[in-house]
Amino acid sequence: MTRRTFLTVLGSAAVASGARRTTMGFSPDSFPARRMRAAHELLELCAEVGMGGCQGSLASLEADYARRLRRRKEELGLYLEIQTRLAGDDPSEFEQTVRMAKEAGATSLRAVCLSGRRYETFSTLEEWKAAVADFHKRIARTVPIVERYRMPLGLENHKDWTLEEHLALLEKYSSEYLGVCLDTGNNISLLDDPMEVVEKLAPFTVNTHVKDMGVEEYEDGFLLSEVPFGDGLLDLKRVFDLIRRARPQVNFSLEMITRDPLRVPCLTEKYWATFPDRNGVYLARTLRLVRANRPRRPLPRVEGLDLEARKRIERDNVERCIEYARNHLGLV
Repeated sequence: MTRRTFLTVLGSAAVASGARRTTMGFSPDSFPARRMRAAHELLELCAEVGMGGCQGSLASLEADYARRLRRRKEELGLYLEIQTRLAGDDPSEFEQTVRMAKEAGATSLRAVCLSGRRYETFSTLEEWKAAVADFHKRIARTVPIVERYRMPLGLENHKDWTLEEHLALLEKYSSEYLGVCLDTGNNISLLDDPMEVVEKLAPFTVNTHVKDMGVEEYEDGFLLSEVPFGDGLLDLKRVFDLIRRARPQVNFSLEMITRDPLRVPCLTEKYWATFPDRNGVYLARTLRLVRANRPRRPLPRVEGLDLEARKRIERDNVERCIEYARNHLGLV
């Protein structure tokens, strides 16, 4: 999108079509068929749907864009969190991102170490260790910058770090400005207990990806899907209460990804290659969890559907989450 185009969109007199229905916001992946990532587009969608805020990326690192973004955010009365990357070899672009995020009125940043999934991306322990060394270099470049600007950054548990590894990472850097973007479902894929993940990471939470999860066995392990609130295995009331008690000011951002189920091949050799500290206890516990929580309805599947059908299904799934959040989780 060109500078003129996105500033025109941001400065338009778009009027929210729906009243605020929930203080819960969303991440871009709640609407994957719309292919929106830019914060200014997501703010308008947020107002249209009637949600409380969003995570999104900066479409420009110019001050004019950031000021317009802040103005629109404040007009709509929404929260804004910025998705970004960790600092690279030249940290100047990351520093400019932090500076413009503050200018735009963002309350926090969200980043990941690994964009994929550990058990799919790496085939050997040596490959994983090399990636970890690079992650630490980038985190070490990132932390002084967020500390200097007093901008909290949540590092998501993104199907990369096990719970123990993530806790060790937080202890290593020990910064009040480096915390967690707490995803309430991702670590099931690493054979962690989801409630233990919430309990132990909640005190470090900067921002969130809240979701319910559905599971189902298949020949090489289990299928894992985001499902509408109330359809999955998580005790959502307890999840939200734990986060609220630990971090009362944290925003809840829905990540209801409408897609085909992910395969977690935990019964294959390749899966275990990068988990030297995992053992049969983790596998047995997780398979018991899967078998005790057979899907209440078929797991979402959208492969083969046209774009408009995907949009309808994802909007319906988000709507169901909003209603559940209002009626059962106090997010009004």
